[in-house]
Order: sequence, then structure tokens, then C-alpha cells
Amino acid sequence: MELKKVLENVNQYFDEKLKIHGTEAKGVDWNSNQAREIRFDQLVKIIEPDTSFSILDYGAGYGAFYDYLILKEKKVRLYYGYDLLESMVLEGRKLHEDDPNCIFTSDLSECPPVDYVSACGVFNMKLNADYDQWTKYVVKCMHEINDLAEKGFSINFLTKYSDVDRMRDDLYYADPCYLFDYCKLNFSRNVALLHDYEVYDFTLLIRK
Repeated sequence: MELKKVLENVNQYFDEKLKIHGTEAKGVDWNSNQAREIRFDQLVKIIEPDTSFSILDYGAGYGAFYDYLILKEKKVRLYYGYDLLESMVLEGRKLHEDDPNCIFTSDLSECPPVDYVSACGVFNMKLNADYDQWTKYVVKCMHEINDLAEKGFSINFLTKYSDVDRMRDDLYYADPCYLFDYCKLNFSRNVALLHDYEVYDFTLLIRK
């Protein structure tokens, strides 16, 4: 199937989730707020402690990562929430309409370079896309992310080391060794692979 059609189907999938569950973890297809926060705890490690920063949330949904950053008293100078799905962008704007430092868009060209970029669970749902086709799409997007990140970026994926009997055909289980190697060779010498927390995924931290 053509990638464009796959992405349309993925957008439709998440649009339905948002309509059913609203602005909560299940509305962006996480099992629970706790499961999502475990991932956020890893992604935020890219940010240098006690510094103000600008950040792009790539695949932001309605902005839960921004809410997390504020809750954790991180010094967010400017936040861009980018999502392909317009309904998510509209919810993000509505929820954060009183915050002038919080900007949502479905057009990546509207996002300038920032200190950091983070992407949480953006590539998990591949539906019926071919594995290699989806991997090429992931790598393309990582180049987009890298180009916008001046200090570094963090990104997570479901892992191919998941329990086989629980793996689903419509999800993308990435090879952490392959992506670690790709990041080292193409983005930075300073790459960390975090695969020691209690969920079936991993996080990459790429520092410039």
C-alpha cells in the first residue's frame, strides 16, 4: 500500500480514538496516563537540567507532554506542538489557549529550529504498512527532526524484543541496535539508548 494512504488511515485511526476517549491517554492510544508518563520520564532526559529551552513536540497530539513539562516545573520558554491530525491540533489549541508560549500546528514548515525535539510513540502504529517501508519513513522523519533540533532530540519506539505472543501485526516494533547505529553514523557521536525501564519500548537520546 502507498505510504500516503497508510498515513491517511493512521490519521483516521487516531481521529476515532480522540472522538471516543477525548483528551486523555486513551485518546492518543496509550493504555494509561502512568504508561505514558513512564515514556515522558525518559524523553525529558535530553533536556539540560535547570535551563530554559524551546522545544518541538513532534506528534504532539493535544499537548500532554507540554502539560507534563509544566507539572515537572521545567523551564519551557517556547513550545511547538506539531501533529498531522488537525483535530488533535484544534484540541491542543483549545486546551492551551491562554498560554502564549504554546503553539500548535499541523504544518511542520511553521516550526522554526528549537533547542530540543521530542517524539513520543509517533511511529508505533503502522497498520498494514510493510515493515521496511515504515522503517524508511521513520528514518526520513528522524532527519526532519534532526534538522530542527539545535541541541538534541529524544524519540521512542516499541521494541523488537517485546514478548512475541503479545506483538501485533499493526504495530511497529523497531530494532534498537539498527536505529542506535543509524543515529551514531548520521546525527551525532553522542547517542544514548535507554532500554532498561519497565515497558516494551526504548528511547534514544541524541545530543548535538
